[in-house]
Amino acid sequence: MVYILRKMPLHISIYKKVLNFTFKAGTSRGYYTTKDTYIVKIEDQSGFSAYGECSTLPDLSCDHNDNYENVLKECAHAVMASGHLDLDTYKSYPSIIFGFETALLSLAHRSPVLFDSPFTSKSEPIAINGLIWMGDFATMAQRLESKINDGFKCIKIKIGAIDFDKELELLDKIRSRFDKNTIQIRVDANGAFAPHEATDKLKALSCYDLHSIEQPVKAGSYALMKSLCEAKIIPIALDEELIGVHDLKDKAELLDSIRPDYIVLKPSLHGGFAGCSEFIKLCRQRDIGFWLTSALESNIGLNAIAQYAFMHNITIPQGLGTGLLYSNNIDYPLSVRGEKLYFDRSLIAAIDYEKFLSDSSRVM
Repeated sequence: MVYILRKMPLHISIYKKVLNFTFKAGTSRGYYTTKDTYIVKIEDQSGFSAYGECSTLPDLSCDHNDNYENVLKECAHAVMASGHLDLDTYKSYPSIIFGFETALLSLAHRSPVLFDSPFTSKSEPIAINGLIWMGDFATMAQRLESKINDGFKCIKIKIGAIDFDKELELLDKIRSRFDKNTIQIRVDANGAFAPHEATDKLKALSCYDLHSIEQPVKAGSYALMKSLCEAKIIPIALDEELIGVHDLKDKAELLDSIRPDYIVLKPSLHGGFAGCSEFIKLCRQRDIGFWLTSALESNIGLNAIAQYAFMHNITIPQGLGTGLLYSNNIDYPLSVRGEKLYFDRSLIAAIDYEKFLSDSSRVM
């Protein structure tokens, strides 16, 4: 399969940027304070420059390895030589596919508007969930209050790192004030539940009318995950389970075997737009729900994911509220007001890529 967008003389530069979190971002896998990302700049013969983001997560992304920069440069040279992106060649590097898809689409449209829709043309917003990162109980409770006060109707809470009873107490704090019709709750375990405790923990969580739980047990525990989905204790969403599944046949077999209620798609982890579109088609054929979320990209990647998400007639909140994570993020035409993510087309001209990349290191 070949992804052809524009064939003309191109010049590609690649920059490595260190993003600084505004707080310690905790998951069951540990805490983030900084994150490395690569920005791809593609310039055509007219001098127009387009940008994409290639971003991996340590200990999670299937393509996070010591050879990553070399593959990134190899892909850049191949695109410069041919004018197209070969998906089959780089399918085991989903974040590279996503970054080049974004930049090439931007180049084709000569704009950071990759997909024309009411989101980009009429400022029609996308509903998003409010994310509660892990921390001690007091910190998580404070973050919870802040999200509710901001107007979020769907709250996602990362669980699995602090005492489980404290996490239940946090859920009780919501449900004692708001029923499921007022505040929707998602939880994300990031695979933290041990096999012997997963069923009991799901039963304990089921008292709180949850929308869903993401990845209760570690990826690769197919028989256990299948049995948990069949038990119908809480709707289950696959997340990490999808990582590294690149071929259409394998994607279909995974969904047919486990039969989840939902899947969570991240273009940087699941094959870019092309890979996510395959998953979406399979989900619709099987009546499996899905939503899109970011993998902690800067606003360059977030912008691309949000525009792509809107194109799929989304009806439930998406996981796109990560634009304020970094103290050195790029200012983009994205803003969160209440529980909505907006794109303001009038602000495109104000995007300052040079300022954003001024403290980056050029690797190509």
